[in-house]
Amino acid sequence: MTDSQAYAHHTTRVNQGTFKTAALALGLGGCLRGATAPTPAERAAALRDPSSTFWSARAPSVFHARVETTRGAFTLEIVRAWAPLGADRFYHLARAGYYDDTRFTRVVPRFIAQFGLARDSATNAVWSSRAFPDDSVRQSNVRGTMAFAMTGPGTRTTQLYISLVDNRRLDAQGFAPIGRVTDGMSVVDRLYSGYGENAGGGVRRGNQGPLMRGGNAYVDRMYPLLDRLMRVTITGQR
Repeated sequence: MTDSQAYAHHTTRVNQGTFKTAALALGLGGCLRGATAPTPAERAAALRDPSSTFWSARAPSVFHARVETTRGAFTLEIVRAWAPLGADRFYHLARAGYYDDTRFTRVVPRFIAQFGLARDSATNAVWSSRAFPDDSVRQSNVRGTMAFAMTGPGTRTTQLYISLVDNRRLDAQGFAPIGRVTDGMSVVDRLYSGYGENAGGGVRRGNQGPLMRGGNAYVDRMYPLLDRLMRVTITGQR
Protein backbone atom coordinates (compact mmCIF):
# COMPACT_ATOMS: atom_id res chain seq x y z
CA MET A 1 0.00 0.00 0.00
CA THR A 2 1.39 3.43 -0.91
CA ASP A 3 1.61 6.33 1.57
CA SER A 4 -1.26 8.11 -0.16
CA GLN A 5 -3.42 4.98 -0.07
CA ALA A 6 -2.61 4.46 3.59
CA TYR A 7 -3.57 8.01 4.34
CA ALA A 8 -6.82 7.74 2.38
CA HIS A 9 -7.64 4.57 4.29
CA HIS A 10 -7.20 6.28 7.65
CA THR A 11 -8.49 9.80 7.12
CA THR A 12 -12.13 9.22 7.98
CA ARG A 13 -12.95 11.97 10.44
CA VAL A 14 -13.22 10.61 13.95
CA ASN A 15 -15.99 11.61 16.33
CA GLN A 16 -14.14 12.70 19.44
CA GLY A 17 -17.04 11.92 21.73
CA THR A 18 -17.12 8.33 20.51
CA PHE A 19 -13.41 7.93 21.16
CA LYS A 20 -13.74 9.38 24.62
CA THR A 21 -16.65 7.14 25.55
CA ALA A 22 -14.88 4.05 24.27
CA ALA A 23 -11.66 4.93 26.08
CA LEU A 24 -13.47 5.39 29.38
CA ALA A 25 -15.34 2.15 28.93
CA LEU A 26 -12.09 0.25 28.31
CA GLY A 27 -10.32 2.00 31.18
CA LEU A 28 -7.27 2.86 29.13
CA GLY A 29 -6.81 6.43 30.26
CA GLY A 30 -7.22 8.02 26.84
CA CYS A 31 -5.72 5.32 24.58
CA LEU A 32 -7.89 2.82 22.80
CA ARG A 33 -5.08 0.33 22.28
CA GLY A 34 -1.43 -0.04 23.10
CA ALA A 35 0.35 1.26 26.16
CA THR A 36 -1.69 2.73 28.96
CA ALA A 37 -1.19 6.39 29.76
CA PRO A 38 1.90 7.03 31.90
CA THR A 39 1.46 8.23 35.46
CA PRO A 40 2.41 11.83 36.37
CA ALA A 41 5.59 10.53 37.99
CA GLU A 42 6.52 8.54 34.88
CA ARG A 43 5.87 11.56 32.67
CA ALA A 44 8.06 13.82 34.80
CA ALA A 45 10.85 11.24 34.91
CA ALA A 46 10.77 10.76 31.15
CA LEU A 47 11.04 14.50 30.49
CA ARG A 48 14.13 14.66 32.69
CA ASP A 49 15.80 11.70 30.99
CA PRO A 50 15.80 11.57 27.16
CA SER A 51 17.76 8.30 27.32
CA SER A 52 14.90 6.51 29.08
CA THR A 53 13.32 3.51 27.34
CA PHE A 54 10.10 5.58 27.40
CA TRP A 55 11.34 7.24 24.19
CA SER A 56 12.37 4.13 22.31
CA ALA A 57 9.01 2.54 21.46
CA ARG A 58 7.53 2.92 18.00
CA ALA A 59 4.47 5.14 17.66
CA PRO A 60 1.22 3.64 16.33
CA SER A 61 0.74 3.60 12.56
CA VAL A 62 -1.99 6.22 12.90
CA PHE A 63 -2.99 8.11 16.02
CA HIS A 64 -5.09 11.10 16.96
CA ALA A 65 -4.30 13.88 19.40
CA ARG A 66 -6.76 16.34 20.91
CA VAL A 67 -5.17 19.74 21.44
CA GLU A 68 -6.92 22.00 23.96
CA THR A 69 -6.17 25.70 23.67
CA THR A 70 -7.46 29.02 24.92
CA ARG A 71 -9.31 29.36 21.59
CA GLY A 72 -10.93 25.93 21.74
CA ALA A 73 -9.85 22.42 20.77
CA PHE A 74 -8.66 20.87 17.53
CA THR A 75 -7.77 17.34 16.49
CA LEU A 76 -4.61 16.11 14.81
CA GLU A 77 -4.23 12.88 12.88
CA ILE A 78 -0.63 11.68 12.74
CA VAL A 79 0.32 9.14 10.06
CA ARG A 80 3.59 7.42 10.86
CA ALA A 81 4.21 6.46 7.21
CA TRP A 82 4.47 10.17 6.35
CA ALA A 83 7.47 10.79 8.65
CA PRO A 84 8.24 7.91 11.03
CA LEU A 85 10.88 9.58 13.19
CA GLY A 86 8.85 12.76 13.56
CA ALA A 87 5.71 10.81 14.43
CA ASP A 88 7.60 8.89 17.10
CA ARG A 89 9.01 12.06 18.67
CA PHE A 90 5.66 13.86 18.77
CA TYR A 91 3.85 10.78 20.14
CA HIS A 92 6.19 10.43 23.09
CA LEU A 93 6.44 14.15 23.82
CA ALA A 94 2.64 14.33 23.91
CA ARG A 95 2.38 11.27 26.17
CA ALA A 96 5.00 12.77 28.49
CA GLY A 97 3.03 16.02 28.80
CA TYR A 98 5.78 18.10 27.25
CA TYR A 99 3.34 20.35 25.38
CA ASP A 100 0.93 20.84 28.27
CA ASP A 101 0.77 24.44 29.53
CA THR A 102 2.89 25.88 26.72
CA ARG A 103 2.36 28.76 24.29
CA PHE A 104 1.87 29.30 20.55
CA THR A 105 4.91 31.55 20.37
CA ARG A 106 5.09 32.13 16.63
CA VAL A 107 1.85 32.78 14.75
CA VAL A 108 2.39 34.52 11.43
CA PRO A 109 -0.72 35.37 9.38
CA ARG A 110 -0.96 33.52 6.07
CA PHE A 111 2.00 31.35 7.02
CA ILE A 112 2.22 29.18 10.15
CA ALA A 113 1.26 28.70 13.79
CA GLN A 114 4.23 27.34 15.75
CA PHE A 115 4.60 25.86 19.24
CA GLY A 116 6.94 23.55 21.12
CA LEU A 117 9.02 25.55 23.59
CA ALA A 118 8.67 23.99 27.04
CA ARG A 119 6.98 25.70 29.96
CA ASP A 120 10.16 25.97 32.06
CA SER A 121 13.86 26.56 31.58
CA ALA A 122 14.95 23.17 32.97
CA THR A 123 12.90 21.22 30.41
CA ASN A 124 14.06 23.50 27.60
CA ALA A 125 17.67 22.91 28.66
CA VAL A 126 17.16 19.14 28.35
CA TRP A 127 15.34 19.11 25.02
CA SER A 128 16.45 22.15 23.01
CA SER A 129 19.55 20.30 21.79
CA ARG A 130 18.04 16.82 21.64
CA ALA A 131 17.89 16.66 17.84
CA PHE A 132 16.77 13.60 15.92
CA PRO A 133 17.47 12.60 12.30
CA ASP A 134 15.51 13.98 9.37
CA ASP A 135 12.66 12.22 7.62
CA SER A 136 12.31 12.42 3.87
CA VAL A 137 9.48 14.64 2.63
CA ARG A 138 6.66 12.33 1.57
CA GLN A 139 3.72 14.74 1.85
CA SER A 140 3.37 18.40 0.93
CA ASN A 141 3.07 21.26 3.39
CA VAL A 142 -0.49 22.10 2.42
CA ARG A 143 -2.91 24.02 4.64
CA GLY A 144 -3.60 22.17 7.88
CA THR A 145 -0.53 19.92 7.84
CA MET A 146 1.88 19.84 10.77
CA ALA A 147 5.66 19.40 10.61
CA PHE A 148 8.66 19.84 12.86
CA ALA A 149 10.43 23.17 12.63
CA MET A 150 14.16 23.14 12.00
CA THR A 151 17.06 25.41 11.13
CA GLY A 152 18.78 22.96 8.79
CA PRO A 153 19.54 19.26 8.38
CA GLY A 154 19.49 17.24 11.60
CA THR A 155 18.11 20.01 13.83
CA ARG A 156 14.55 18.90 14.61
CA THR A 157 13.85 18.77 18.36
CA THR A 158 10.45 19.69 19.85
CA GLN A 159 8.97 22.62 17.92
CA LEU A 160 6.23 22.10 15.33
CA TYR A 161 4.22 24.30 13.06
CA ILE A 162 0.81 24.04 11.43
CA SER A 163 0.49 25.53 7.96
CA LEU A 164 -2.22 28.18 7.81
CA VAL A 165 -2.03 28.28 4.00
CA ASP A 166 -0.59 26.18 1.19
CA ASN A 167 3.14 26.14 2.01
CA ARG A 168 4.35 23.65 -0.59
CA ARG A 169 7.43 25.80 -1.12
CA LEU A 170 8.69 24.36 2.20
CA ASP A 171 8.82 20.85 0.73
CA ALA A 172 12.05 21.54 -1.11
CA GLN A 173 13.61 22.83 2.14
CA GLY A 174 13.14 19.45 3.83
CA PHE A 175 10.18 20.16 6.11
CA ALA A 176 8.38 16.82 6.42
CA PRO A 177 4.71 16.85 7.55
CA ILE A 178 3.85 14.19 10.12
CA GLY A 179 0.07 14.68 10.04
CA ARG A 180 -2.71 17.18 9.68
CA VAL A 181 -5.58 18.90 11.46
CA THR A 182 -8.73 16.87 10.83
CA ASP A 183 -11.13 18.87 12.98
CA GLY A 184 -11.06 22.39 14.39
CA MET A 185 -8.90 24.20 11.84
CA SER A 186 -10.97 27.29 12.57
CA VAL A 187 -9.46 27.22 16.09
CA VAL A 188 -5.95 27.29 14.62
CA ASP A 189 -6.95 30.15 12.34
CA ARG A 190 -8.05 32.20 15.40
CA LEU A 191 -4.80 31.89 17.36
CA TYR A 192 -3.43 35.31 18.32
CA SER A 193 -1.06 36.54 15.62
CA GLY A 194 -0.53 40.17 16.63
CA TYR A 195 3.11 39.68 17.63
CA GLY A 196 4.04 37.99 14.35
CA GLU A 197 7.73 37.09 14.25
CA ASN A 198 8.54 39.26 17.25
CA ALA A 199 7.50 36.70 19.89
CA GLY A 200 8.89 33.33 18.85
CA GLY A 201 10.53 33.95 15.49
CA GLY A 202 14.18 34.37 14.61
CA VAL A 203 15.34 30.96 15.80
CA ARG A 204 18.20 31.00 13.25
CA ARG A 205 19.40 34.26 14.78
CA GLY A 206 19.19 32.92 18.33
CA ASN A 207 16.22 35.11 19.23
CA GLN A 208 14.46 32.34 21.13
CA GLY A 209 17.12 32.22 23.83
CA PRO A 210 15.23 34.44 26.32
CA LEU A 211 12.06 32.36 25.86
CA MET A 212 13.93 29.11 26.49
CA ARG A 213 15.71 30.46 29.56
CA GLY A 214 12.71 32.25 31.00
CA GLY A 215 9.94 29.74 30.27
CA ASN A 216 6.32 30.72 30.70
CA ALA A 217 7.14 33.43 33.23
CA TYR A 218 9.12 35.36 30.63
CA VAL A 219 6.78 34.65 27.72
CA ASP A 220 3.68 35.68 29.65
CA ARG A 221 5.32 38.87 30.85
CA MET A 222 6.62 39.93 27.46
CA TYR A 223 3.86 38.55 25.21
CA PRO A 224 0.75 38.26 27.38
CA LEU A 225 -1.70 37.92 24.49
CA LEU A 226 -0.25 34.69 23.11
CA ASP A 227 -2.70 31.81 23.14
CA ARG A 228 -1.99 28.89 25.40
CA LEU A 229 -1.78 25.22 24.59
CA MET A 230 -3.32 23.75 27.72
CA ARG A 231 -3.17 20.02 27.02
CA VAL A 232 -2.41 17.43 24.32
CA THR A 233 -4.10 14.06 24.77
CA ILE A 234 -3.68 10.96 22.62
CA THR A 235 -7.31 10.03 21.99
CA GLY A 236 -7.09 7.01 19.69
CA GLN A 237 -4.57 4.89 17.82
CA ARG A 238 -4.33 2.04 15.35
